[in-house]
Amino acid sequence: MINLNRLLQQKQFAFLKRLQKKFPRAEVFLVGGIIRDTILKRESKDYDFVVRNVPIKQLQQFLSKEGWVDLVGKNFGVLKFIPKQFQQIKQFEPFDIALPRTEHAFLTGGYKDFNVQSDPKLPIENDLQRRDFTINAMAYNINTKKLVDLFGGLNDIKKKTIKTVGKSAARFKEDYSRILRAIRFACQLGFDVEKQTWRAIKKLMPNINNKKGEDFIVPRETIAKDLVKAFIADPVCAFELFDKSGAVKELMPELLKMKRCPQPRNFHSEGDVWKHTKIALGNLQSKKFKKEFGVSKHSAELVFGLLLHDLGKPYTMIRADRLRYNNHDAFSAEKGGEIMERLKLSSAGVDINKTTWLISRHMIVTHTKRSAMKKTTLEKYFYNPQVPGLDLMKLMHADIEASIPYRGKADFSGYNRLRKEIETLNKTAKKYKELPKEILDGHEIMKALNIPPGKLIGKLKVLLREEQLDERISTRREALSFVRKHRYDTP
Repeated sequence: MINLNRLLQQKQFAFLKRLQKKFPRAEVFLVGGIIRDTILKRESKDYDFVVRNVPIKQLQQFLSKEGWVDLVGKNFGVLKFIPKQFQQIKQFEPFDIALPRTEHAFLTGGYKDFNVQSDPKLPIENDLQRRDFTINAMAYNINTKKLVDLFGGLNDIKKKTIKTVGKSAARFKEDYSRILRAIRFACQLGFDVEKQTWRAIKKLMPNINNKKGEDFIVPRETIAKDLVKAFIADPVCAFELFDKSGAVKELMPELLKMKRCPQPRNFHSEGDVWKHTKIALGNLQSKKFKKEFGVSKHSAELVFGLLLHDLGKPYTMIRADRLRYNNHDAFSAEKGGEIMERLKLSSAGVDINKTTWLISRHMIVTHTKRSAMKKTTLEKYFYNPQVPGLDLMKLMHADIEASIPYRGKADFSGYNRLRKEIETLNKTAKKYKELPKEILDGHEIMKALNIPPGKLIGKLKVLLREEQLDERISTRREALSFVRKHRYDTP
């Protein structure tokens, strides 16, 4: 079936043999997600162990001699552990080593609203009963090399099914954050949610916003974690499941206005803004996109930039000579920023400033349709490490590919022109191994012209930089001559 025993022969698990030698009556189990991921041949660092028949104090004393150890909570009976030889590796994920536990939920639905009790003599079966989904409720007995699977987790993995342990409604009412976790697993693993589990998700979704006093029962940081992981794993799956489950309505209701928001058919025969957004998210996996950018993991900023890029259309729509959405890019960035702040997506690794930057600039190809983009603008957008220039190209590509005219194919002419302009500037960068540094800074211009700080300095700097990037100026002497000449004819 699965060779977990071979997995455990790796150097970082050498302490297990010494643990069993020290405590002959100990039963050691590998539990949870690592079993699921090993079966699915997915990479994972999620190593959790349960140790029976060893009191927590003795277990802690043993592990402290084997490496770094930290007691998470006395009642929880959970230790974080890193073996000695791996303590200096920054990326090394600590193992969770715990006693068997029982949980009594207070039935508030609150995240961590449990009375957790550990007991070294508790059967492993009791520990597994408290877990969320069948695919996470398996244990591998390291002593006997047998799999403990009380709830059919192995079968559900084969069927590609997300199913709760026990009755779905009861399991979710213990902790409402499990609702979004189920959706996240469905997106990450490409599984379907079992019917009873799905029914409970839809029914209980409004509880995700329940409060206890001023605080949300399910912290926004917990929601952000599952939301971001789901959308990065499979943007289209997340888009659909968050909508069908009611999560969009509860967490991002502003997006629902995109449904049935019309678009000019001669530019958008694909349908309303909602359909366009779904297609754009799907284009991150299209053949055309992969040919342009290769195969790589997409940043959270790109995915959420695409999700929110046309959010402003329903709010800015006017009927003039045709349907228009004036400044919808700026409005989308503002509204999208509010949503991301509200859901605390930055806590899950999303750079909100970079995402709103992408959204606010996704129309630059349209805005510069009739003229070439200045090289100083290209430098600012695509050679500045502080801004996600490559993600902007990716966002525009996916957006354009999702904009299907009534007759003909998606119009990449503006995008291709921009790409050629960037390639031209790349030749300059390659020639100098990087874009050449500015010849004169603001202080040098002020000194050369004997003038105080002001707007003129900034304008002269841009004009001079444009000449330099066009390779019409390359020396300090030429630069000084240029700023003196243009001192009085610069508006």
